[in-house]
Amino acid sequence: MTSKTTASLMAICVACAAGAIAGTALAQTTDPPPPAQAGAGAAAAVSGDAQQQQQAADAPAEAAPAGEEEEDLEVQEQGGKLVLPNGQDITPDHMENGRWYTAEDIPTFKIAEDGTVDYSTFSGYRRYSAECHVCHGPDGEGSTYAPALKNSVLKLDYYEFQEIVASGKQDVNTAANLVMPAFGTNKNVWCYIDDIYVYLLARGAGDLPRGRPGKREDKSDDFTAQEDSCMNG
Repeated sequence: MTSKTTASLMAICVACAAGAIAGTALAQTTDPPPPAQAGAGAAAAVSGDAQQQQQAADAPAEAAPAGEEEEDLEVQEQGGKLVLPNGQDITPDHMENGRWYTAEDIPTFKIAEDGTVDYSTFSGYRRYSAECHVCHGPDGEGSTYAPALKNSVLKLDYYEFQEIVASGKQDVNTAANLVMPAFGTNKNVWCYIDDIYVYLLARGAGDLPRGRPGKREDKSDDFTAQEDSCMNG
């Protein structure tokens, strides 16, 4: 983890005390919402009109709000760089502490042509699967009551993502009461926040398929030293 990233984390921890931030919710609910509506067919049935019932039964079921796709979230290539829909460059530029970073010192992923992933991305898969998938679904795909984080990271920039994970988020509307708890003091999440982030980036960019990565780089001594410092510090 770079000195710049460490300074950013300290600033975020101060921001945590101010409460949940505004923006796209990375959400988890305290109480699971009722099952998704079966479709318009059930409503049409009360009319007694057989034709209306059949037409309504053929209509698609209403999607859960948390899983809605709001926009095209494809990563674009601009001037030889990979750029998120939010304008953030995710092109790997240099390695530090066993992790890849962009030219702006933002964590990112690097996957070789044979599918071998960098160790940080593999670590992110493991940590996401252990800490995040219960609410947000396997492989960052989302669930009926929490959004697909592989899409969220394409809309949020790195620091917004960190702030939400650190301080939590609550989104109350007429459909649901969605709550993202704060993880800023949970070392099993916070010591690996960059790994989780780059794993989700790789999933959202479409460069990493679902499931456990088949090939990975070895864990470096620098990565181990930074990990031990955070977990035991």
